[in-house]
Amino acid sequence: MSDDYAAAAATIAAADALIITAGAGMGVDSGLPDFRGDQGFWQAYPMYERLGLSFVDAANPRHFERDPLFGWGFYGHRTNLYRQTEPHAGFSILLDWIVRYDLASFVVTSNVDGQFQTAGFSADRLLEVHGSIHHLQCLSPCCHDIWSNQAEFTIELTTMRAARAPACPACGGVARPNILMFGDFSWLSERTAMQEEKFGRFMAKFRGKQLVVIEMGAGSAIPTIRHLSENLGSQQGVDVIRINPREPQIGGGHFSFDVGALAGLERLASYL
Repeated sequence: MSDDYAAAAATIAAADALIITAGAGMGVDSGLPDFRGDQGFWQAYPMYERLGLSFVDAANPRHFERDPLFGWGFYGHRTNLYRQTEPHAGFSILLDWIVRYDLASFVVTSNVDGQFQTAGFSADRLLEVHGSIHHLQCLSPCCHDIWSNQAEFTIELTTMRAARAPACPACGGVARPNILMFGDFSWLSERTAMQEEKFGRFMAKFRGKQLVVIEMGAGSAIPTIRHLSENLGSQQGVDVIRINPREPQIGGGHFSFDVGALAGLERLASYL
């Protein structure tokens, strides 16, 4: 295993560019829940177990139509949580490598928590494939505006209801997070589409170069990030380093480490 870490570290030092891909497990070392399975979700939110609601049930846009204060109970609580959370040291390790080895970089994440921006990563080199809780849109939507989430939330934890719901400045109707939810019918994808275009240009610029993909905390239940890493790894000159304490396996001669994100990054850093 130490030889694998040494070899993986060597690919980072020799790379032309670094692509960081991350799922919910990336935030676990910062104290954030990853909602893995109903039990994992209910451990983080026991009030929803009493209500008989799973993560899929809670993360559904229909609540904003039927009962906006209940819809914002879940997303307002998460907004407050993410605003208060300090990114773990692994984010700084990645930033250090980018500077030390003069690496061009891009982040692709399924997380909506904004932790990469908080840690100091450039918003211009970031793709949030499921949107961001720190941006809002009209529920209807009455227009295609997407704006910064500056709302303050007070949540009654016994009922998971917000004291109030933010409104759309254009029509006065209910605003919702600009997040792709389960069974979504009104998500505005324009912001994410612009990020996708930037990522496409980044990949075109470095096609044929030596790239390293470091994937952290990306599970198979919603495999968006895992599939992206594997697709990138199928290209010539791309090495993938998968860090995940569960289901770390990856084929194609790539690297896999069955530890958490912070532990894996610290171990790689010890070889660099």
